Amino acid sequence: MFCGFTFINGFAFTIFATMQKKPLISVLMPVFNAGPWLEECLQSIVNQTETNWELIAIDDQSTDNSFDILKQFAQENERIQLFKNQSKGIIPALQVAFQHAKGAYITRMDADDLMSADKLESLSTTLSENGPGHLATGWVKYISPTNLGDGYLRYETWLNNLCSTSNHYQDIYRECVIPSPCWMCAREDLIRVGAFDSTTYPEDYDLCFRFYKNGLKVIGIQKVLHFWRDHQERTSRNSPTYADQRYFDLKLPYFLDLDYNPDLPLVLWGTGKKGKLLAQKLIEQQITFHWVTNNTKKIGLNIYDIQIESFKDISKLKTAQAIIAVAAPDDQKEIKQYLKQIESDHKISPFFFC
Repeated sequence: MFCGFTFINGFAFTIFATMQKKPLISVLMPVFNAGPWLEECLQSIVNQTETNWELIAIDDQSTDNSFDILKQFAQENERIQLFKNQSKGIIPALQVAFQHAKGAYITRMDADDLMSADKLESLSTTLSENGPGHLATGWVKYISPTNLGDGYLRYETWLNNLCSTSNHYQDIYRECVIPSPCWMCAREDLIRVGAFDSTTYPEDYDLCFRFYKNGLKVIGIQKVLHFWRDHQERTSRNSPTYADQRYFDLKLPYFLDLDYNPDLPLVLWGTGKKGKLLAQKLIEQQITFHWVTNNTKKIGLNIYDIQIESFKDISKLKTAQAIIAVAAPDDQKEIKQYLKQIESDHKISPFFFC
């Protein structure tokens, strides 16, 4: 609080005003063998333009010098708290971190990545302007000591395009639409969606679905806020938890819970490995569906006691939901064009699972 004086007709009046304190931001960061990149990561946090933050770093049983680096930074900066994970894994580490977090705003960080200088300021300002029930995110950029593969570059472009329109959930069954180390939300909203109580991996994708399920509105900031480092030791490259990028065991239950309408016909488009896997899972759930393809060699075949139809047979349906299990970008483009072509007479709602 501060006080000042103003003069009216020669008389002095005391004015009291309350300065609004910015919300504390808790940055939760699991750390496992991040020694080669950890100092640069921590320095990018220390150098933030927003200063009202705390870092809750959890050493996840590292076998390199990560704990020593964290300890040194914690000794030099009282905003950094360091704990050891008595269990093992990202979810237990996040649970420990959240137990110690005091912030009104919560965000995550990966120990081998970098923050842009204004990342925390940009995310927290966006949240403050929009209020509870919102999730702030921003553009990401991959950095790597070697040339990035086309898959990473496509994912970066795709994520940033979603961010530019703040229409993330429309593609949520394709891949994780919220980058795990580049989001921020209010504590009460994170608690409302279950925080890190779920034991389902991949934990970032599962949390993303829970944001969607609970109606958190995504606000995208159109500038690079996070630098995502790719390297051979990255957890997503080596942990069996992230080995199967299809994640159908996660996607399909959420689809059936959140978007599936049993009163409408369901179409499965695609007869490759992914299509067959989804077909098996739908059969296990005793869900009836039309199975279509644009592969002329498979039209008319009987797979799992289901006759494969031509994709053009969709035109027999006035309304339907369609799971698209076709990954090739050119094929997806053709599928979108066909659905656009028939949309005046047929309402087919597509859900891209690849």
